[in-house]
Amino acid sequence: MNAAGFPILSLVTFLPLVGGAVIMSIRGDEEVVASNARWTALWTSLIVFGLSLVLWADFNPGDPGFQFVESASWMPEYGLGYKMGVDGISVLFVLLSTALTPICILASWEVIKRQVREYMLAFLILETMMVGTFCALDFVVFYMFFEGVLIPMYLIIGIWGGPRRIYSAFKFFLFTFAGSVLLLIAILAIWAHTGTADIPTLLHTRLPVVMQGWLFFAFLASFAIKLPMWPVHTWLPDAHVEAPTAGSVILAGVLLKMGAYGFLRFSVPMLPAASAAFAPLMFALGVIAVIYTSYVALAQQDMKKLIAYSSVAHMGLVTIGVFTFNIQGIQGALFQMLSHGIVSAALFLCVGVIYDRMHTREIARYGGLVERMPMYAVVFMLFSLASVGLPGTSGFVGEILVMIGAMQVNFWLALLGGVGMILGVAYMLYLYRRVIFGALTKIELKNILDLSPREVAVFAPLVLLTLWMGIYPQSFSSFWAASVAQMVQQHTAMLHHAALIAVASR
Repeated sequence: MNAAGFPILSLVTFLPLVGGAVIMSIRGDEEVVASNARWTALWTSLIVFGLSLVLWADFNPGDPGFQFVESASWMPEYGLGYKMGVDGISVLFVLLSTALTPICILASWEVIKRQVREYMLAFLILETMMVGTFCALDFVVFYMFFEGVLIPMYLIIGIWGGPRRIYSAFKFFLFTFAGSVLLLIAILAIWAHTGTADIPTLLHTRLPVVMQGWLFFAFLASFAIKLPMWPVHTWLPDAHVEAPTAGSVILAGVLLKMGAYGFLRFSVPMLPAASAAFAPLMFALGVIAVIYTSYVALAQQDMKKLIAYSSVAHMGLVTIGVFTFNIQGIQGALFQMLSHGIVSAALFLCVGVIYDRMHTREIARYGGLVERMPMYAVVFMLFSLASVGLPGTSGFVGEILVMIGAMQVNFWLALLGGVGMILGVAYMLYLYRRVIFGALTKIELKNILDLSPREVAVFAPLVLLTLWMGIYPQSFSSFWAASVAQMVQQHTAMLHHAALIAVASR
């Protein structure tokens, strides 16, 4: 708990479930239930966001350890307990999760017309699982939250998605669940070896080098699918295309970050020898993801698919940054994760705006929207440029830091990563030109309306954050600077210790 003994993390994590219980108790005719469910979900998510702002304000950036720690005995005879806490690496992702949830609810206000109560309940449960994943300090508790995310997202895609929603939902669930089985085996192996599932303790535990290799691939199977990395990324475009707009926002904004968070929280600090040994493999997979999926994005005719493949490319850049094991690379990866969470969410919302009006995502069905939707054109332009890393936007800071970190490892690594950034400019400008510019020749677009006040309210905070992160990045990077410095120092020390043991054993 914090200094006052207030369990703020548990409150932020589980308050959405209280709102969900209220929603399920609502009675009346269908319209009354739908309206009350919307308002209950919105106010609950806003209160949770307000509490996360308190967490953000009280956080001490100079402390690299875990703060606001809460713990309770659960199964002490097995070394398991309920333990929550945040450090500089996780605190802003808690804030990202709580910030995007009310935006998703507001974006779904008029779009979702059937089973509204169940839809809002699914999003509140999803919020609990997301926040819990970033706060958990016990491996078993982490696994429960990490896997719990699958259930509400599966329902959101499978019930409120597009024509192929059942196929996409099953593919999403099977891919992610299959990888997570190996994660569970790895957790059990660590627990059997150390007798504890306490994450802060395990972060300072030296595991045998041979064991690290097996654990690394078990973690890789789960986190690579969640990220997603090439070649296990194929579930993502299908999930995005069929998911409702708000589902795509959360999927791209938060859920993809859980894979990279897993690498940063567990693979790099707990398995330093294996991480260093397999870093070239991770670099290769990251570069392939950046270049290959960028070319695939250029060939897309569906706007959602194009943005989905761009997400895989951006996560490839994050992978490169994480495994540079230097301060610039890891800080760049974290900044890119946070930036992508905001910018990709906004891009999917941009697609949702015109899809709600025209009920098509085909790029060829649009053109000349600047004549009828000038506000929309400006907003779409800002987020498209942020996606390709325009200086002054959030996308630039993360990409340039990753490139600096990669340059310290290998010149060709940085160069190939830069090629992907150039391709990113090509496919995003291609999308923007085809949709926004040109002559307004299609009759069905003649009466299309610009952003409504509700849509302006949805985009306003995302615009502010994108510019704030680009103009004053230190206000964000200062939160994780101490934690990243400690991680890099600890990783180097553990590698040195492993090298000394290897020399002594010869």
